[in-house]
Amino acid sequence: MKISREVKVAILVLSGIALFIYLFSFLKGEDLFTNTETYYTEFNYNALSTASPVTVRGNRIGKIEDISYDFESGKTKVAFSVNPKLKFSKNSVIRLYQTGLMGGNALAIIDAEDGEFAKAGDFIQSEVKAGLVSSLESDLPKVTSGLSGTLDSADTLVNSLNALVLDNSDNGLKHAIAELNTTIRSFKDLSLTLQNLITSNDDKIALVLENFNETSKNLTELTAELKAAGLAKTIQDLDKTIVNMQSLLASLDRGEGTMGKLLKDDALYNNLEGASKELELLLLDIKLHPARYRRILSKKEIPYQAPTEDQKN
Repeated sequence: MKISREVKVAILVLSGIALFIYLFSFLKGEDLFTNTETYYTEFNYNALSTASPVTVRGNRIGKIEDISYDFESGKTKVAFSVNPKLKFSKNSVIRLYQTGLMGGNALAIIDAEDGEFAKAGDFIQSEVKAGLVSSLESDLPKVTSGLSGTLDSADTLVNSLNALVLDNSDNGLKHAIAELNTTIRSFKDLSLTLQNLITSNDDKIALVLENFNETSKNLTELTAELKAAGLAKTIQDLDKTIVNMQSLLASLDRGEGTMGKLLKDDALYNNLEGASKELELLLLDIKLHPARYRRILSKKEIPYQAPTEDQKN
């Protein structure tokens, strides 16, 4: 069967139109060969277009099918289609949100964990998420009032700084800067003087450092000699002696031994005190009656007479 040229041209034109429609839909993110399910929602105002995407967790899964105004309710009805593989609850929320700072809105399906799955043709509740521009517009009066107060404070600060700079008194900023400049110059002169002093006495400083080095060497040698001489053993013996002294003092404190008894025994102390008093009286009697003790071999006994208080004194 022979096909005429007109039929071939018609087939070619129709194929081109079909290919154009397919490519146009493909560039819009649509697939003509994929089935979709349509759902409905509504908003108080229209901020969408048919090119607005429908997303789930940031992923595009559908598109806006139709936008119409309901004259009875005064709301905008939106029909959108999604891939039938998507299963979400009938209690989910369709959120209208801004996709960027320069504008553009989209719909997001916020899935709920409860309820039965939505079916094609169901009506889903909606909500509107305020965008950045809307938030700035609502907060603009607060921002401008705060900015006004900040500008007033900055103006006051600048005026105060200006008055401080122009103040020529002792408390003025110029005076303080001048004194700081003088201090820096004095410090610079002092540093130059110290540098000249070090330069002129370089040999002496080197000699002092050399002497210090020699002294440190001598101290090292002295330490080595003391170590070789058994200083550690001497210190150890001294430590033992101190320990023995502590033990001896402890025994004296407990009243052990003759010295301990002398320190701790009150009876012995009282006896010694009485004996010393008797000895004192004996020496006093010898002093007062020496003739009595020169006649020790005499048969005549001279009786003892206690000394009076005047004789004691």
